[in-house]
Amino acid sequence: MTTQSQLVIATRGRGFCEITDEVARVVRGSGVRQGLCNVFVRHTSCALTITENADPAVRRDLETLAGRWAPDGDPAYRHADEGDDDMAAHGRSVLAGVSLQIPVGEGRLLLGTWQGIFLWEHRQAPQTRQIVVTVLG
Repeated sequence: MTTQSQLVIATRGRGFCEITDEVARVVRGSGVRQGLCNVFVRHTSCALTITENADPAVRRDLETLAGRWAPDGDPAYRHADEGDDDMAAHGRSVLAGVSLQIPVGEGRLLLGTWQGIFLWEHRQAPQTRQIVVTVLG
């Protein structure tokens, strides 16, 4: 059995947007008891990640790290068609990744106690992002 749904997420700009509840709803509605959930974002300047959902300092620190890995406005960048954050956003997306695999058991996501699923927006300005959730079982 395979089901697929699309989520549309409005971001507030750079930072994290937790989507665990939305993905969990798709899994529950799929009828799959055991299997896999694939979450894929259809953009090249944001990412998906599983990280701590309890302490927001973790996400702030991840932003600090990303700023070191791929700083905005680096003069070495050739691609800056959409502003100083353009190439940095693409680089951060490649480093963090655009898809996740989460096991499904007993009809629910088998995430750890402090794990949450996040859309990680890398652009400064608010964006509308499309996420495809595929549940296989």
